[in-house]
Amino acid sequence: MEVVLADALLARCGDPCALLRAVCAPLCAERAEALRLLLQRLAAVAPPPGEAEALRRAAWEVALERCRPLLRGGEAAAAGCGERLRVARAARGALRHCVQLCGAPLAARLACDALAELAAGGGAGAEAAVEALVAAAPRLEEPALVARCVAAALALVREEGEGEAVAALVAGRLLPALGGNGTALRYVWDGLLGAGGTPRAGRALLALSALADALLPRGAPGPGLDARLCPRFWRVVQQGLTERDGLCRKRARYLLKRALDLSGGQRAQLRCPTDGGDESSLFWWSAEENEKLLQFWETYILIMETLEGNQIHVIKPVLPKLNSLFEHAISGEGGYWLFHPSWHMCIYKRMFESENKTLTKEGILHFLELYETKHLPNSLGFSEFVIGPLMDALSESSLYSRTPGQLMGACPPLGMRLQKFLATYIMLLPGEEKGSFLLKFIQKMTSRHWCAVPVLFLSMALAYIPECKVLGTEGLHALRDVLQCTMITHQILLRGAAQCCLLQTAMHLTDVEKVSLPEVSSFLLSLRPEESLRRDTMLWMEVRTEAGFMFIKHFLIPIQMHVLLFGKSNIEWIELEAFLNPLLDVLMKLGSNAYIPTLKTDKSLQLLLKLLQTRSLKCSNTQDGYLTKTKVLTVLRLYCQINTSLEVLNVKIGDLDRCDLYLALIPEMVNLCLQVSWKKVPYIKNFILSLTNASIRNLQERNCEEEPKLQEQIKKVASMASLTAVCELMDRKPEAHLDSLPSVDALKRFISFSQFNDVLKKPSYIGEESRYVCSPLEPVSILVLCEETTSQGWGKIVARYVRDQWICLRFVLNSFPTLGQEHKETSEMSLSTVERSRKVLQSALEALTILPSDQVLPVFDCMKVLVPKLLDSSEPLCIEAFDLAWKIISSLSNTQLIFWSNLKAFVQFIFDTEVLAVAASAKGQAYAKIKEVSFKNTFLGREHEFYLDLKMYFTFYFSFSYCCEFRYKKHICDYACYNFVTNRDDHYVRVCAIKFLCLLDGSNTLHKTFVEDIFIKLLDKDEQVSRSRTRYYANSLQHRIKNRVWQTLLILLPKLDQNFLCGILDKVFQAGFGNNQASVKYFIEWIVIMSLHRYPQFLNKFWDCFCYDEEKLKTSICTFLSVLSHFDIILQNTSEKKPALKKALIVVLQWCFNHNFSVRLYALVALKKIWGMCRMLHVEEFEALTPVIESSLQQVENMHGTGNARRNWQRIQDHFFFATFHPLKDYSLETIFYILPRLSELAEDEWISLSKFDRFTDIPLPPAFQWYHCRTELRDLKPSDWSQQDMGSSSAETDSQTEWTDVQKKIIPWKNSTPSLDLEMVFQDRAAKLGKSNSRLIVVASLIDKPTNLGGLCRTSEIFGASALVVGNLHYVQDKQFQHLSVSAEQWLPLVEVKPCQLVDYLQQKKTEGYTIIGVEQTAKSFDLTEYCFPEKSLLLLGNEHEGIPANLIHHLDVCVEIPQQGIIRSLNVHVSGALLIWEYTRQQVIKQKQ
Repeated sequence: MEVVLADALLARCGDPCALLRAVCAPLCAERAEALRLLLQRLAAVAPPPGEAEALRRAAWEVALERCRPLLRGGEAAAAGCGERLRVARAARGALRHCVQLCGAPLAARLACDALAELAAGGGAGAEAAVEALVAAAPRLEEPALVARCVAAALALVREEGEGEAVAALVAGRLLPALGGNGTALRYVWDGLLGAGGTPRAGRALLALSALADALLPRGAPGPGLDARLCPRFWRVVQQGLTERDGLCRKRARYLLKRALDLSGGQRAQLRCPTDGGDESSLFWWSAEENEKLLQFWETYILIMETLEGNQIHVIKPVLPKLNSLFEHAISGEGGYWLFHPSWHMCIYKRMFESENKTLTKEGILHFLELYETKHLPNSLGFSEFVIGPLMDALSESSLYSRTPGQLMGACPPLGMRLQKFLATYIMLLPGEEKGSFLLKFIQKMTSRHWCAVPVLFLSMALAYIPECKVLGTEGLHALRDVLQCTMITHQILLRGAAQCCLLQTAMHLTDVEKVSLPEVSSFLLSLRPEESLRRDTMLWMEVRTEAGFMFIKHFLIPIQMHVLLFGKSNIEWIELEAFLNPLLDVLMKLGSNAYIPTLKTDKSLQLLLKLLQTRSLKCSNTQDGYLTKTKVLTVLRLYCQINTSLEVLNVKIGDLDRCDLYLALIPEMVNLCLQVSWKKVPYIKNFILSLTNASIRNLQERNCEEEPKLQEQIKKVASMASLTAVCELMDRKPEAHLDSLPSVDALKRFISFSQFNDVLKKPSYIGEESRYVCSPLEPVSILVLCEETTSQGWGKIVARYVRDQWICLRFVLNSFPTLGQEHKETSEMSLSTVERSRKVLQSALEALTILPSDQVLPVFDCMKVLVPKLLDSSEPLCIEAFDLAWKIISSLSNTQLIFWSNLKAFVQFIFDTEVLAVAASAKGQAYAKIKEVSFKNTFLGREHEFYLDLKMYFTFYFSFSYCCEFRYKKHICDYACYNFVTNRDDHYVRVCAIKFLCLLDGSNTLHKTFVEDIFIKLLDKDEQVSRSRTRYYANSLQHRIKNRVWQTLLILLPKLDQNFLCGILDKVFQAGFGNNQASVKYFIEWIVIMSLHRYPQFLNKFWDCFCYDEEKLKTSICTFLSVLSHFDIILQNTSEKKPALKKALIVVLQWCFNHNFSVRLYALVALKKIWGMCRMLHVEEFEALTPVIESSLQQVENMHGTGNARRNWQRIQDHFFFATFHPLKDYSLETIFYILPRLSELAEDEWISLSKFDRFTDIPLPPAFQWYHCRTELRDLKPSDWSQQDMGSSSAETDSQTEWTDVQKKIIPWKNSTPSLDLEMVFQDRAAKLGKSNSRLIVVASLIDKPTNLGGLCRTSEIFGASALVVGNLHYVQDKQFQHLSVSAEQWLPLVEVKPCQLVDYLQQKKTEGYTIIGVEQTAKSFDLTEYCFPEKSLLLLGNEHEGIPANLIHHLDVCVEIPQQGIIRSLNVHVSGALLIWEYTRQQVIKQKQ
């Protein structure tokens, strides 16, 4: 209609130039659109000869004086104002038509002005300049100007940062416009993909997709401009296929599909040149292989497009097609690549970088298995891919989870596949490439922060490689760096396993010809022997053998390596003396040679210490020839000479590290003396005597100076460390009889009455440095200590000093617990024993506040002795000790290495027998405090939390009298924490607690009270967990806690009497109403069955459970129906069975008609059981119900044709709980803690096998214990017998399918006929015929090809008054599915046919008419639907059902709008999406009209 009006106006006006000038002033939105329409009509019709020049001048004037100023205002500035935006867009169209009227001169003028504006700085005017270039580009003729325009455009495309919008405008509009100019296209092509460098993938793909019509024409390609022959073009496409941005991937797929469609349609004969000498071309086509090529690439695109779904259930059926890709890609005859392997790598990289970790894992497993089984030809790209994307993907710890069927400790599937893949790949590599690949692989393991789990499995894969000596010095250094990375984790087992694997890797892959012995030694010393390289293991023997070969090869082995590795005397070619003599030579000079290097003596002492420690590990007698008595005597004399020459150890040694080195030698010397069985060892005893006396003297000295000096303070620290070493030695080696030394009494007296927590003042360092430098006889290390003390802090030294005091006091308290009992000389000593103990306990509390948390263990040990003596007289002080100690333990709960030892010490003093006896008798504050500590849930979330609390409760609850009677209490107290230090079995504590509970006697009053108390506490615990989270997942923390609670309740149930059970049975029923996991339900049902079996009088309480409303019973009714399925056991102890059966039938029959299928199944199972009992008892009262019940049961047995109904009925009958399980005969420890958790598919670490109850004998069960083994019938069941059937078809069945017959097929929406020219008239004619007033909304659905979606959109568009619905083909209207959903809406709504290939022109035309093109698509810059304000003239473009909006159309959009999502599925149905946007547009327009 607008075109008709414009033509009529021009026909009536004799002077079109005057008409143009009249329309231009003033220029509002309507006038601007009218101006554009008039210019369009004038450009479409050739003007009369006499008016052509005048019309060109008028157009020139409009272009420069009207359109250009409007464009400089900027669409960005107009974005907030719909009126100005319409003006700017109309001006853009008018400028293009002016250039058509004026030709090359105006185009050149506009181009020059625009280039000048861009050179001046761009900014807001950059967009206007680009629009001017877009209008001028098709008519530019001067080559130099064309080259300048192209250069400016490419510069904007490459520009980063703030020029994003301008760059998108250039790539989307200017470059295609230039591509339409034959002269400019070559410049554009060279600039994008030439030698000057390619823009980043996103912008390059945007430009290439916009230029697709020129670079990949549907007709014959232009000379030299076929993109298919350019390797860089394909590299950009491949890079785009793996980009994280979905829009980039879509554009890359579009270009690939367009090139394939062009090649297949032409049956072309072409081959892209190789890129950099690769073995195969990136792209080729052959007419002879046309069909095979189409099949290959169709499968390839199908896989890439399916991966966009990011949903494993959609993608997994397509993965087998990857195998067919490799079959087509490799030549069967020559064993070389027909298609470049980088195309396959794009698929895997896309999978590796998926947000769906399940898809990532599937991709990794498929890649590893494929390469292992296919034996693909070697390619440099494969090696780079393995070291790059594959290893990046392998860094995710969650990928290494075990499958449900695997046992604990088994290697997960990914770990096994990785081992086989790496071994196979290395063996297939050429010999010269193996070393470089492995080096890069190992270096990659150090290039980022890896978690412990991936490092372990990568190390295992390296160790699995067959022996090939390809690594040299650089490789060994890389392995050492990986070793250091493994030390970061606190998980000791993972750390140790990784070290073992890396050591095996070094032995299998390192070429000894290329490495030196010091380098090997350095690598070995990086290991932690206590974690990995233990003696007499297979790995140890293998390392010894390798080291022996290296020694023979080089004729000399370093002392460090020998001391680390060799400990046996059967080495014929070397003796211990060969190592000892050089050490003794160096150390003998220590007292006589003042200039001997300190470092040398220290190293000698370290080696001597290591040598003696190694000997003590391996030697138990003197018959092994390992050390002669003469050599032992030499060592002892040497040691005493060293210390004597230095005038007692702590007088001259100022470096604490050296002090520790000397002190560490003392116990080794004592061991040496004891092992050679000498009766007199004067050397070592005299030294200990002098050391003790000198240390006490140093500590008793008082410094009168205000500023203590460094040497004096360090001497005190070293003296206290010396006393600590002596005390620990006497504790550990009582057979040495060192307590008979005279200095020991002085030591005890000094420690007993010393001032504890004596904090050393920070010394002054001024002036001391020069003094030490001038004295060559003083150790140089004092200077080092000055620096270290300043940098590291004096606090660490003070903490060590305080800790050593408490270690010495621990020795004294263990020697005679009553302080001061032998000494009455001084006023300090005259204090009473209790008062002295109280002061020491106060000092202990002070020490807990001073010391770091990892150094409080000796203070806890002292408190263990002091608290029992003071609880009666100083209760508040003891309570304060409990509180403070508990806070410290709580703070250590995340520090595995020191937590359990400290917790053990805490438990030993707070649950000491005397403490419990005094607290239980007084029932005072201490009693309440111990009880409070016992039930704090500080360890909630730990593996052993519940049983740790239970153990504390046991120890607390029993008074002293009962603990004396019950001899196992001490085991519960001690072993509860002990296993975490020495025994790593996580079940140890639980087994001890369970066995403890089993030994309780319900007839004993004290036992009975305890059982009832703990039963209530456990029910409260279950209720607390249920309240914390109403719904929890299988094997979650909540599930495990509840499972353990009900296991314990089941153990305690037989010990409860009728009165108590009557009071708490309602709580058990209430627990059954909860939303519980399967294992918890089984235990609850089991407890209910056993309770009703023992006391049938509780049946009335049970029937009440069926009286609640359906809302409460909807998740729990199956639990109570399951109880009725064992009704025969419940009624065993009942004489009057008929009334109970009658009630049961009435209850069950009601639920047999429930609308829920599962509830009906459970009810039918119960009905079958109860009705069978009625028939056995010949109950005559139920004869009237016999036909109904019999027919119901017969019908359910014979039902067919109802889907899974019959199969589910059979499954529930075969369920172990109904078919095999017997609540009485199967009541055993094995069933409760192993069989039922296994059948319930709990995590394996929740299964406690019966062997562990036998192995952990600290609390033995009596021989006559009955509840031990379960029946064989139940033990032989497997989870797959019932649980796997409930999960549908097995995954193995699915995976076995090598090819799927039908998968989702993606369409190519741009493949259609040529565009029509009368789009507007079609719309106008139909709208005029209907005569219906509509909104200004156009819904474009040309890309949608499903009649159901189109019919629904037609109905929605008509209801909300859209002005038109654009479809790809009007034939859809005749489809019955379309008509079924449209319900005649097509008769009242204008329908326009615009084929997909016509959309570009149609969208451009609508833009010039002032429409805003809105795409329903998720992009990086899309607007949230709830935040976007729709313009009145809006065109809504909907994408295809599968592909969305094609890449070549996205850059034509003005804005993308996305619908906010909350769920997991990534997209809505296209009809639903369109309906949401149509409604939101209508809602906003209605609000505007009301306003």
